Amino acid sequence: MKLSRSKHRFPRRPSRPPSTGTRSGSGLRSLLNLHSAAGQVFVLQVAIVMLLAAAAMAALVLQAGRDSEKQAELQSVAAAEAFANAPGTVEALQSPDPTAVLQPRTETARKRAAIDFIVVMNRDGIRYTQPDPTQIGKKFIGTIKPSLAGRVTVETATGPVAPGKRATVVQSVVPVFDANGSVVGMVSAGLTVQSVAVPVHQQLPIILGAGAAALALSTAGTGLVSRRLRRQTHGLGPTEMTRMYEHHDAVLHAVREGVLIINSGEQLLLANDEARRLLSLPADAERRHVTDLELDAETSRLLSSDEPVTDAVHLAGDRLLAVNKRPTAPYGEAGCVVTLRDTTELATVSGRAEVARGRLNLLYDAGIGIGTTLDVTRTAQELSDVAVPRFADIAVVDLLDVVTHGQEPARDTWRQMRRTAISGSHDALPFYPAGELITFVPTAPQMRALELGRAVLEENLWQAHGWQEQDPDRTQKALTLGLHSLMTVPLQARGVVLGMASFWRMGQSPAFEEEDLSFAEELAAIAAVCIDNARRFTREHAMAVTLQRSLLPRKLPEQDALDVAWRYLPAEAGVGGDWFDVLPLPGARAALVVGDVVGHGLHAAATMGRLRTAVHNFSALDLPPDELLAHLDDVVNRIDSDEFTVEDPEGREIEGVTGATCLYAIYDSVTGLCTIARAGHPTPAVVHPDGTVTYPEVSASPPLGLGGHPFETVELRLPEGSHLVLFTDGLVESRDRDIESGLDVLRGVLENVAGRTSEQVCQAVIDTMLPAHPSDDIALLVAHTRLLTPSKVAQWDVPPDPAAVAPARAECGARLKAWGLEELGFTTELILSELITNAIRYGAPPITVRLLYDRNLTCEVSDGSSTSPHLRRAAATDEGGRGLFLVAQFAQRWGTRYTRRGKVIWAEQFLHDTAATPTSDALTDALLAQFDDPVL
Repeated sequence: MKLSRSKHRFPRRPSRPPSTGTRSGSGLRSLLNLHSAAGQVFVLQVAIVMLLAAAAMAALVLQAGRDSEKQAELQSVAAAEAFANAPGTVEALQSPDPTAVLQPRTETARKRAAIDFIVVMNRDGIRYTQPDPTQIGKKFIGTIKPSLAGRVTVETATGPVAPGKRATVVQSVVPVFDANGSVVGMVSAGLTVQSVAVPVHQQLPIILGAGAAALALSTAGTGLVSRRLRRQTHGLGPTEMTRMYEHHDAVLHAVREGVLIINSGEQLLLANDEARRLLSLPADAERRHVTDLELDAETSRLLSSDEPVTDAVHLAGDRLLAVNKRPTAPYGEAGCVVTLRDTTELATVSGRAEVARGRLNLLYDAGIGIGTTLDVTRTAQELSDVAVPRFADIAVVDLLDVVTHGQEPARDTWRQMRRTAISGSHDALPFYPAGELITFVPTAPQMRALELGRAVLEENLWQAHGWQEQDPDRTQKALTLGLHSLMTVPLQARGVVLGMASFWRMGQSPAFEEEDLSFAEELAAIAAVCIDNARRFTREHAMAVTLQRSLLPRKLPEQDALDVAWRYLPAEAGVGGDWFDVLPLPGARAALVVGDVVGHGLHAAATMGRLRTAVHNFSALDLPPDELLAHLDDVVNRIDSDEFTVEDPEGREIEGVTGATCLYAIYDSVTGLCTIARAGHPTPAVVHPDGTVTYPEVSASPPLGLGGHPFETVELRLPEGSHLVLFTDGLVESRDRDIESGLDVLRGVLENVAGRTSEQVCQAVIDTMLPAHPSDDIALLVAHTRLLTPSKVAQWDVPPDPAAVAPARAECGARLKAWGLEELGFTTELILSELITNAIRYGAPPITVRLLYDRNLTCEVSDGSSTSPHLRRAAATDEGGRGLFLVAQFAQRWGTRYTRRGKVIWAEQFLHDTAATPTSDALTDALLAQFDDPVL
C-alpha cells in the first residue's frame, strides 16, 4: 500500500529515446563515472539507502524481540495468578497427595491458556505438577525467594517445557496464600518467547520496497542535480572552469583597488589582497560576518548597509578611502560588491571633518547633559564637566553672586563673581577655589569678554598681560604648571549676563584657535539658558519658601495646657500647603490644628495662609471642632468660587483650590478631655504613658471644599503625660511606601519614646520617618498633655437668686486669698458680680461659677441659656447696660463660648498686673450701686 502510494505521488518521467539527443546519454555516463561529482553523489546516496534499510531491519528485529518477551511476561503472570487464586488450589496443596489433584487441573489450564507450562510447587520448590511427568518431585529451576515473601517474580530461564523439550521461557512465580495470609505454596507459569522471524518476514517487503523507492528517487535527484550543474556552468567542463578561475584570481589580486563581495547575510564572501591591506583584515576573514572583522563601528555600518555608495570619503584607521558600493543583483545572488581606493592625500580634509563631527557630538551631549536639574550650582558643574577633556583641559564657571541666589543680575555687579564650578586637573586649578568671591580687574579677559559681549581668546598666556594683572603670584604659578591658552565666554540668556565660562589648555594640548570661538559661544549659549532657568526656579522657590515661612508660626504661643514641639520640612521640589498652629483658648485649654493644601508653589502657600488666618478667626469665637471645620469648608468653597469666576486680566488660567484637609483638636487641661474632628486628614496618634500607641477612631469626614457634608467629633480622655501626635500625610506616605506601611513604622517609633519630652519625640520621629528625597511637605506636632492641679480650680453652683451674688463674691475673695492673689480681689469680685447678675437676670439655671488659677486668672460663669450677651454703650439716663462695659474695662480678655447645655461667659486677668483702663470713680460707684450687696 505504501509503495503504491509513493509511486502515485512521485511518478517517473518516461525515458527519452537515445535518438532524441545526447543529453540523456551524457547524464547516464555522468552517473556511472565515479570521477564526476554526479557519480560520487550517486554512489553516496546508494550507500546511505542501504545503510538505512539495514538499520530498519535491525530495529525491527530488536523491537519484535522485545514485544514477544513482553507479551510472554504478561501471559505467564496472568496464568499463574489465575491458577494460584483458583478455588481448591489451597486445599489441594494441603491434601495428602497434591499431585493427584493438581496435575490434571494444571494441564487443563495450560492448554486453555495456550502457555507452555504451569508448575505447582511447595515452599521448598519441589514440583507437584509439570507437563513432563518425569520432572515431578524435582526442584524447580528458578527464583522463588521473593515469592516466599509474598511477591510476584518474573524472570527468563531455560528449562523443560514439555517431555523432551527445553527452551528459553519467560516464567513467573506467584505465591499461594491460605486463609491466614501465609504462603503455602507457589505457582509458576511459563511461556516460550516466540521467534521474531515471522514479524520480520512480514515487514521485510515493506522495507525493501521503501529502499527501492528511495534508491529510485536518489537516482532521479542525482540526474537533476547533474543537469542543473551543467546549466549553471553554461556547459563548461572542468578544464574551462579551471582556466576561468585562474584568470579571475590573477586579475582580482593584481589590481591596486580593494574589492569586497558581501552576501545578503552580511557575510564576507571574497576579499582581494588590496582590500585586506587597506582594512587590515585577518587571514580568515572570508565567510565571517562583517561585524566580526574587528573593524571600527563606522566601517562596519558602511559595509553592512544596503544603500549604494558612490565615491564616499571614509576614514579607516589612518587611511582615507574612496568607497563605491553596488548591489550584485541581478547579475548574481543578492549581496553587494565594494571597491576601495586609497586617497590618503585627503587626510587633512578628513581631519577637519573629524573635528567638526566631534564638535557636533559635544554640542549634542551638552544639550542632553546640561540642565538635568533646576539647581544653579549643579547646572554650572555640568557645563564644566561636559567641556573636559573633549574641548579643554580645565574648565571653570564663574557666576554673578546674585545669580547663585536666584536674584536678577545687574551691570554694576559684573566685577564680582563667585567661582561656582571647576573641572579638570586638580594640580593646576587656576587661581581661586570653588565658592570664592572674585573681583576681576578691568583688564582681565573676563571683563573684556563681558564688555564686548562675545568670547575672548588668549592664545599665549605668557603674553597675556591683562590676565597676569589679575593676580601676578597665582598667574605665575599657573604658567609654571603648564597653562598656556585661555578662552573666556560670557554666559548670556534672554539679554541678561549671568557669568563667565573659562576654558584652559595646558601641557601638550594645542592652543585654542580663532575657529574655536564660535564653538565655545554655542556651548555657552546652551548652558546659559539652563542656568537662567535654574536661577528663575531658585528665585521662585525662595519666594515661595519665604512666603510660607512668613505664614507659618515662627514660635508657639505660651500656654500651660500642653508642652508642644513641632517640625516643618518642605519638599525637595518646592514648598507646598502643609501648615500647623497652636492656639491658646480660655479656660486652661489649647487648640491644635494641622492642615494640608494640595499642590506646591506660591498658590498653595498663599491658600494655606488664608486658611490659617480663617482658623485663627474662628478659634477666637471658641467654636467646637466640628463647627469650626464647617465654617472652614465654607471658606474653601468661597475661595474656589471667587477664583474660578474672576478672569485674569492677562488671560492666564487661575488655579483654584484643588483640595485641602484639616484636623482640629481642643484639649482641656482641667478635665483631660480632648475633642477632635478631621476633614480628610490622617488620624492622629496617641502615645499613652505606659508606651501603648493607638490611632483613635476619628470619623473621616470628606476634605474641605466639597460642601454639604457634616463633620463629626470624638472625645478622648487623655491621661496626664500622654503624647498627642498630629502630622500630615507627607510623614507617612512617599514613593517608596504606602500610608498603611508608614503608619506601622510610625507606631514602632512611638512605642519606644515613652517618658521622653515632646522635643525628643519629635526629633526621633523625623530621624526615622523622613524620606531620603521627600516629595511632599511634612508638618509634625507633638503635644505632651498636662493637667491643671485641682487645688487651682474652684467651682461652685449659684442659685438663680440675686441674693446669691454676695455669698459668691465672698467665696471668690476667700479663694483668691488662699491663692495669694489678694491684689486681684477687688476687680475679680467686681467682674464675678456682673457675670453672675447677668446670668440670673437673662440666663437660665443651672448657674455655675468656676475660677481657674493658671498662667492667668480666669473667671467663668455658665448657665443653661444660649442667649449671647453683647457689649453696648449705655446712655447717660439708662439705669443699666454698663455691666459688660465694666467687665471689659477691668479684664484683659473676655468672651463667650457655647456648650451642649448652654453657654459660658469668661473673663481673664493677667497675674500681678492690676493696671486697667482708667475709669472715673463716679462711674465705678454707680456700677457698684447696682449690686444688692450689703457688704458694699
